[in-house]
Amino acid sequence: MKDEDGPFFHAPRRWRDELRETLQLAWPLVLAQLTQIAIYTTDVVMLGWLGPGALAASALAVNLFFMFNFTGTGLVSAAAPLIAAELGARRHAVRDVRRSFRSAIHAAILFAVPAWLLLWNCEAVLLLFGQDPVLSEQAGRFMRILQWTLLPNLLIIAFRTLLTALGRPGVTLVVTIGGLVINAALNWMLIFGHWGAPRLGLVGAAFASLSTTCAMAIALGLFIAVHPKVRRWHAFGRVHRVDRSRLGAIFRIGTPIALTLLFEVSVFGAAVYLMGWIGIDSVAAHAIALQIASIAFMVPLGLSQATVIRVGMAFGAGDRQWVAMAGRVSLGVALIFSAMSAGIMWLFPRQLVGFFLDVSRSDAAAVLDLAVRFLAIAALFQLADGAQVVGGAMLRGLQDTRVPMLFAAFGYWAVGLGGGALLAFSAGWEGEGVWTGLALGLAMVAVLMLWRWSRREPLGLIAQREPVDA
Repeated sequence: MKDEDGPFFHAPRRWRDELRETLQLAWPLVLAQLTQIAIYTTDVVMLGWLGPGALAASALAVNLFFMFNFTGTGLVSAAAPLIAAELGARRHAVRDVRRSFRSAIHAAILFAVPAWLLLWNCEAVLLLFGQDPVLSEQAGRFMRILQWTLLPNLLIIAFRTLLTALGRPGVTLVVTIGGLVINAALNWMLIFGHWGAPRLGLVGAAFASLSTTCAMAIALGLFIAVHPKVRRWHAFGRVHRVDRSRLGAIFRIGTPIALTLLFEVSVFGAAVYLMGWIGIDSVAAHAIALQIASIAFMVPLGLSQATVIRVGMAFGAGDRQWVAMAGRVSLGVALIFSAMSAGIMWLFPRQLVGFFLDVSRSDAAAVLDLAVRFLAIAALFQLADGAQVVGGAMLRGLQDTRVPMLFAAFGYWAVGLGGGALLAFSAGWEGEGVWTGLALGLAMVAVLMLWRWSRREPLGLIAQREPVDA
């Protein structure tokens, strides 16, 4: 099933074969996602040592930055279903793979430039939203360094997409682990002034992030350029040339993906503000429960990246049986893991919360109680969360992104945030109402995504053999 040079070109004969190929593709991506969240956690921990003011200022900047980062990620990730379909249709689609990869790089640049202009004015944006002037000024200085990580971040997505499609996801894992080590060392050195470096404080964390991200992008780019079994794809050939047709396909498929991710990220960001209207304890408990849920989410998220490739290859090959098998296997794996993570949250909530909270403090009891209650609701929506992210990836493999975007807007914002606000304030459920709303929103998106997947043939989603741009 696996070509000796990398890509998984052939349709599996049995579901066990598809399971093996999916897991081989997914496990390095899952570990890379877990390592990536470990990088962010390291930043939070070290800035917490610096003081609550620095941590709060960085949080304001990072929240704004992530809105742009995830939106750009959605745009650039449109290369995944295109490349997968090209490889599924033709075993050695060197020219078409290069076109999609090159256009993903151009899309990253086109997105980053206007985003930089907006992020440069971070302080003004935060003041516009009524944030503390001192924190806004500190966040603005932090952002004017952090913002330059946007382009290398998006290039990493493009490089990871190509390597995953060519059957080499382990490279991303190795580079991400290296990034974790480099980031931790640079944070220790630049934030606190160790090893002869100047003590830069909050700004030092931004320099550490920028240096780490650039190093990771360069490492992946060099691997693509020099590895004997990857360089034969000539990925960087004529990279300066703009392919308007393929770039248009990236924007056509990627814009709805970008907006879908924006809807999802922003609804959880908006939930923080709802918690802020309830009380400080609710905000702290929400942050802890959300961090635990986010760690669990990294597994279906990494799996979803492999799902796009597997379904996309089956789509490009015009093999409806393979399409169905790839979707069923990925969804099954996601639901099994989600059930396991839900069980852990149900059985050990206090122990999990205890990793993020000093339970010996007198003011920790209220936060602990709230976080445990929030985590019980988080356990309930684990299955929905896994189903919605993999369901969206299955449709993305079919290059179906516009209607799923509408599903996300309705589910996350109308049902999730709207329902959460009603339950929190009208029904008096407070923080539990917010989390119940989020659970209902995720469940709605999951149901809609899986319904559309089940109707893929009547809806004509797999009618074409090669639905790349003309």
